[in-house]
Amino acid sequence: MACLTKVIQEMRANHVLCASNNKTAMKYISAWEAVKGIQSGDRIFVHGSAATPLTLIHALAQEAPRLRNVEIMAVSTLGPLAIAQPEYRESFYFNSLFVSENIRAMVNSDQGEYIPIFLSEIPKLFEKKILPVDVALLHVSMPDKHGYCSLGTSVDVAKSAARHAHTVIAQVNPAMPRTHGDGFMHVSQFHALVQAHDALPEVRYGDRLTESEEKIGKLIAELVEDGSTLQLGIGAIPDAVLQSLGHCQDLGIHTEMFSDGVLPLLEKGVITNARKKKHPGKVVSAFAIGTNRLYQFIDDNPAFAFLEADYVNDTRVIRANPNVVAINSAIEIDLTGQVCADSIGTYQYSGVGGQMDFIRGASLSEGGKPIIALCSATKKGGSKIVPQLKPGAGVVSTRAHVHYVVTEYGVAYLYGKNLHQRAVALMNIAHPDHREALEKEIRQRFGARLVAAQGR
Repeated sequence: MACLTKVIQEMRANHVLCASNNKTAMKYISAWEAVKGIQSGDRIFVHGSAATPLTLIHALAQEAPRLRNVEIMAVSTLGPLAIAQPEYRESFYFNSLFVSENIRAMVNSDQGEYIPIFLSEIPKLFEKKILPVDVALLHVSMPDKHGYCSLGTSVDVAKSAARHAHTVIAQVNPAMPRTHGDGFMHVSQFHALVQAHDALPEVRYGDRLTESEEKIGKLIAELVEDGSTLQLGIGAIPDAVLQSLGHCQDLGIHTEMFSDGVLPLLEKGVITNARKKKHPGKVVSAFAIGTNRLYQFIDDNPAFAFLEADYVNDTRVIRANPNVVAINSAIEIDLTGQVCADSIGTYQYSGVGGQMDFIRGASLSEGGKPIIALCSATKKGGSKIVPQLKPGAGVVSTRAHVHYVVTEYGVAYLYGKNLHQRAVALMNIAHPDHREALEKEIRQRFGARLVAAQGR
């Protein structure tokens, strides 16, 4: 750590504070200079999603020959990650808080691990020194005239990681939007700043919806009432829902993330956030992933509040809004309502994230509707509604928490139903090709009497 301390001191010497006019100037250094103080055995937090700091990560990969067992933590990352390649297995390994596509192979090999945790509780890992952070690599906006940069598209847990890290290194990018909310950091809080001109990663969820996704979107839209507050999970189905909500009025957004799908509804005045009890008039989120149009729209836009995930995903905050509709996806669901959303058997596919935070928060909201949405079958034709989850599958939402389940074949309401009734309700929204097999499983488990899906 002595070498790291020396480098930190050199970095801090680059700060030039101009107290007379409340501005701060800072000398930019190269990405290589910024990461040269990282040592073997360090734990590094990497800013995530559209804010993945690719310039710094590329520089870190070039340092691989001298590094061993550097632990990388992130919630989600986008773009090409050189450090996730097999040839770097001796230098870097991921101890990830979520599993995104670009590290999936790594996490499911001997080069990575996964930590199951609610998104709302990740900051506690940093604050309580359960996972002390040596270095935080951030991706921020240009500093304003007062010397404040913004964490841009992803405040989520990055603010907490930066607050508790020994060293904070930021790449400054004019393409990163300046977002309002909790994400402001003064340049004096950084130990090094690196100039970058990376284009932000773009994701288009709603461009190519399948027929099944469109049907699911319309079914869920029928459950949304005027004045509802929406939480939107990741993927195509949330955008399919948004495309079907043009008939509604005064919708609000309080969500861990959102994408381009909200923009047309904001422009048409369907989303006004007027009836929210928490942050009325504002879209509240922890992060955003989408296209450049979205990034331009949120730039310096006071209609958006990007807040820390331990607040956004706090069930006490969520439930304070009336009529919360939480829309989340699943990989598979068993006949009793257990939801697997993070793994395919023992293969770690994604993570716990914020699903349970919002499923519980919506269920406690006055008039709230927690919804699990999934296509009835896999791309290979297998049923996603199954008698039992695959061996090793993770239960993200328990059967006691699940209320609504929606496929393209209908809506199953499980709350208050016994196991037999749940199984029949789920069978009735399964793909027709699999209903006979599911019925056989139900009869074997619960007896010959096939109860009505809606109870007595």
